[in-house]
Amino acid sequence: MTHDLDATGLLCPLPVLKLRKRLMALMPGEVVHMRADDPAALVDVPHFCAEAGVDLVETRDEGTVQIYVVRKT
Repeated sequence: MTHDLDATGLLCPLPVLKLRKRLMALMPGEVVHMRADDPAALVDVPHFCAEAGVDLVETRDEGTVQIYVVRKT
């Protein structure tokens, strides 16, 4: 199952905090597609994923917004 999370307009650390909260409610294997436009998210999201032990499946840009695809392990 895939879930969407819109973190655009939020500044550090809110995108990562919202991602963490969403992941806590998911079952292993479920995926979150997060949209963020905070420049700090480029560093914060990969770091969070590595520390939390979740999979950062994909990172891509769509204009001024970054898309992060994260799978709960």
